[in-house]
Amino acid sequence: MQKPMQHTITVLVENKPGVLARVAGLFARRGFNIESLAVSITEDPTISRMTIVVTGDDSTLQQINKQTDKLIDVIKVIDYSGVPIVERELAMIKVNAEPSRRAEIMQIVDIFRAKIIDISETTFTIEVTGSVAKVDAIERLLSPFGITEVVRTGKIAMARGEITAMSQINNNSG
Repeated sequence: MQKPMQHTITVLVENKPGVLARVAGLFARRGFNIESLAVSITEDPTISRMTIVVTGDDSTLQQINKQTDKLIDVIKVIDYSGVPIVERELAMIKVNAEPSRRAEIMQIVDIFRAKIIDISETTFTIEVTGSVAKVDAIERLLSPFGITEVVRTGKIAMARGEITAMSQINNNSG
């Protein structure tokens, strides 16, 4: 039996109401938990781009990709498995910041090239952008200070080099 692995998929869809629900519903019906989902319009305002991260075995995911591709309003499904990608995630982390510990927190923020975007008498709100592993790491290091709130965008990704998702629309290798 294949070991489940994490997959990053881009789904290009018509920018219409209800499309997100249909795509997410298909994944749910097939027993896949969407670990991360980011959606926005593309350089073409009639097309939206969904970046979906799921964990599962290759053969089951291949079937879901094929079924997703057949949905109304889906233009193209691109599975980035085995493709070199650039990935990023944005997170905001609110952490307890007692005056006696602020220098220590600021040092961690500096090492991760993050930013303090809000300060109160007792908290810092930190913005960090980078790979999922980088965001996980700073969250782990800030946790002993007492994290009071975290919000993460989920992973967004693009293929490296000249290949674009939009160029894949008329290309059958997806």
